[in-house]
Amino acid sequence: MGNLLCFAQVDQSTVAIKENFGKFDEVLEPGCYCVPWIVGRRIAGHLTLRVQQLDVKCETKTKDNVFVNVVASVQYRALVNKASDAFYRLSNTKAQIQAYVFDVIRASVPKLNLDDTFEQKNEIAKAVEKELEKAMSAYGYEIVQTLIVDIEPDKQVKKAMNEINAAARMRVAASDKAEAEKILQIKKAEGEAESKYLSGLGIARQRQAIVDGLRDSVLGFAVNVPGTTAKDVMDMILVTQYFDTMKEIGADSKSSAVFIPHGPGAVRDVASQIRDGLLQGNAAS
Repeated sequence: MGNLLCFAQVDQSTVAIKENFGKFDEVLEPGCYCVPWIVGRRIAGHLTLRVQQLDVKCETKTKDNVFVNVVASVQYRALVNKASDAFYRLSNTKAQIQAYVFDVIRASVPKLNLDDTFEQKNEIAKAVEKELEKAMSAYGYEIVQTLIVDIEPDKQVKKAMNEINAAARMRVAASDKAEAEKILQIKKAEGEAESKYLSGLGIARQRQAIVDGLRDSVLGFAVNVPGTTAKDVMDMILVTQYFDTMKEIGADSKSSAVFIPHGPGAVRDVASQIRDGLLQGNAAS
């Protein structure tokens, strides 16, 4: 109906290409126009100025011979001041962009190992954007942004990578566990050493107290009982301790038997036998 009435409407974010007898005349911006077809004028087509997105999936291989699928997302738009170039100079804009993306990706990825490809995807995206910007600006298009949205290796390769990662984590966990056990053993040994050291100090102090007490007892007994010697007092103390020990052993049903040289001699012989037993024990040690 618009053609019959010679009126044409251009929508927002769109421009129209006007021709006069098949030759480019002007670019019509959004609005309503009178285009009398009877004098050879017509609307050749419309061109959107909106940002468009093209997802390109490219298969290539890395430096370590791993095949991957790289998905690049290109955002582009036509420039209003170059609308005629964008309309006339390219017959298939998406195919042109896709060809440049393939060229850059297949030139960049084979120089990198698989791990480096994941780490340097931003550099790959910048290289693609730079090449597209240089090529497409001549055709009236602006490259808004280029992103590498996915790098997908083969399923078997992905599985192997996950297994390698899991093994590395298990190795680190085992190392940490062994280190923790080592620290526990060291702390335990240090605690036992400290305990034995303190126990030794206690035994030494105990024996020193016994010696001091025996000395005081011998001296006091010799003073209070005239005619006794230190040897007599020591014999009596040894015999007393001996019978106290035998009494404790007999009273406890769970105690182990202790054999000390003993004979039916006089009580005085007990002290000499105890001394002989102690001397023999020290010699055996």
